[in-house]
Amino acid sequence: MEHYFTNNDNLRSNFRTIIYKYEDTLLEFTSDLGVFSKDKVDYGSRLLMETYFKKGKRDVEILDVGCGYGIIGLSLAHIMNAKPTLIDVNKRALHLASMNAKKMKIDANIYESDIYSNVSGKFDCIITNPPIRAGKEVVMNILLKAKEYLNSNGELWCVIRKDQGAKSAIEKMKSIYDVDVVEKSKGFYIIVAKSY
Repeated sequence: MEHYFTNNDNLRSNFRTIIYKYEDTLLEFTSDLGVFSKDKVDYGSRLLMETYFKKGKRDVEILDVGCGYGIIGLSLAHIMNAKPTLIDVNKRALHLASMNAKKMKIDANIYESDIYSNVSGKFDCIITNPPIRAGKEVVMNILLKAKEYLNSNGELWCVIRKDQGAKSAIEKMKSIYDVDVVEKSKGFYIIVAKSY
């Protein structure tokens, strides 16, 4: 079983187009085999983005951790005028994210990083739909270490399903953040954690 957080140089390619519509905005993304939610925008990512569009800050520097083909970071850049940095461990995902940024004429910083291993600098917002299948340790690393890469008053935005450990993640996050669940839908929790 290939996972979207691994690299397989032998995996064949089969591009597909994903249309994402938000209010009057239509965005078009290229996706492929070997990346997360390759055929459609998954519900968790959609809920995360659309909650951010309503409640998040505009014109800020964001870091999209585990960016996949770029749906979250590039949509925030287009709709919220965010300045995006996108990272992933999956080289194919990064290639797709770069293609999509170019097609959308978005100036994005896109590079390979195993969680924060290659990240420098700080951000106003770190946003992630964490790779639950990579295991609890990876997910908690993404959520807890984000604090080191947030500006003061920075925010970590994430989506986790209730049945995939949202409540225990929230309890752990409370040790270092002010944590707020800003949206719940179909078992998905949208969590905003502010560094203090």
